[in-house]
Amino acid sequence: MTQSTSSPRIAILGAGPSGLAQLRAFESARRAGRPIPEIVCFEKQSDLGGMWNYTWRTGLDEHGEPVHGSMYRYLWSNGPKECLEFADYSFEEHFGRPIPSYPPRAVLHDYILGRLERSDARKYIRFNHAVRWVEYSEDTGRFTVTVMNHDDRRLESEEFDYVVTATGHFSTPNVPHFPGVETFPGRVLHAHDFRDAVEFAGKRVLLIGSSYSAEDIGSQCYKYGAARVLISYRSAPTGYDWPDRFDEVPLLQRIDGKTAHFADGTSEDVDAIVMCTGYQHHFPFLPDELGLRTRNRLYPRGMYKGVVSLANPKLLFLGMQDQYFTFNMFDAQAWFAREVIAGTVALPDADAQAADVDAWFERECALDGHEQEIDFQAAYIRDLLSFSDYPEFHVERQGELFKQWHDDKQADIMGYRNRSYRSTLTGTLAPALHEPWLDVLDDSLEYFLANNLTRGKMQESRVLTRESDDRPRTPAPHAHSAQRARGIASGVAGNSPRK
Repeated sequence: MTQSTSSPRIAILGAGPSGLAQLRAFESARRAGRPIPEIVCFEKQSDLGGMWNYTWRTGLDEHGEPVHGSMYRYLWSNGPKECLEFADYSFEEHFGRPIPSYPPRAVLHDYILGRLERSDARKYIRFNHAVRWVEYSEDTGRFTVTVMNHDDRRLESEEFDYVVTATGHFSTPNVPHFPGVETFPGRVLHAHDFRDAVEFAGKRVLLIGSSYSAEDIGSQCYKYGAARVLISYRSAPTGYDWPDRFDEVPLLQRIDGKTAHFADGTSEDVDAIVMCTGYQHHFPFLPDELGLRTRNRLYPRGMYKGVVSLANPKLLFLGMQDQYFTFNMFDAQAWFAREVIAGTVALPDADAQAADVDAWFERECALDGHEQEIDFQAAYIRDLLSFSDYPEFHVERQGELFKQWHDDKQADIMGYRNRSYRSTLTGTLAPALHEPWLDVLDDSLEYFLANNLTRGKMQESRVLTRESDDRPRTPAPHAHSAQRARGIASGVAGNSPRK
């Protein structure tokens, strides 16, 4: 076991967007000439990216570990990229030119990794290291983190002064039971194991749940040729104007053979059932007294400022909230966590921390509708930003884009990805997709960039934006980013990193 050193040691659990945000926060401090602690990031996958890594595997991975990712082929961003943009690294800087507002998974994955590649943060990551157990000693004031090193096939334990848990909460499925599911002759799976909509071409697909997973997987199945798509809701239908071959029905009650029976007395034969029933916050590596118990909500209790564990202030969590904002919220949390670890942010006493959590929680409980929810999360991020030097990214203006996005979905659930928005960082209006989203069947990075050099076939009337008189100026792209974009667009192999 590693002995205590004069420099504090930090364990970051996970190298997805949240864990990478924490690495970038420390790298930013190091580049500014500030001392940083000794950092070790444990990642159970073979590469960084977390949920944005695509794998064909389901169930267990090649090492016998539960598959972390819920990513599937043909996934596109379901929110504008202008609301995902890192404050210190724009999409234009990465790709060397503007790209449409709704990119596919591979494009977002490349963007996420591109920012990290600008730094020296990869050196901190130990891949194929699965965390088994985290234990805190009151006597030493340190954590012992035990991991399975799959490269050397052995358990290893080390001591750390702080632990940052960045493992996400969209990898442990919540799977309800319905009578008769045991004998259903078709395919039954959770959204976590959904990998390819083409599998369901020509089939009648029943989706249980009416939130983001159901609407997106349903859209994908429709796009790739499902004969019928049913969304079974528990409390209320989505309210979208779905196309033909698409219907919403009340909650599934039971299954007889291939026949699904619903709460309103109707029934219909189906070929496959996908449980879009959410995920659990699950931390099998934490003892009960340190675990976070919550359902998916905008302000989970148990963490000061949504980051610092009330059970132990040396244990920090990133990305545990229900999310409108994502990447830049993780950054705001990571920069705040950095200042807490550095001691430049003094934590109040336990009672004051609990009172602050209660105040935010009660504020969340009083929210009414999506606009108030967006404003609430924007206010939460703005509160975090007051504690660090994280660059300005106009969080409130991004909140307004989210409100417009919500209206666009209500107006055209199958066509909202054809819209364009203006970056709050560069002021640039995104070009339109070269053809309607429903017609784009190739989701590769190469195809997307090669076919979005101009506005293409989409008419200006499809472009929707909110103008601003104080738009920041567009930075010149880094040479390597422009070369990458030109290389992919011209079909040159090997210009995209990590390919």
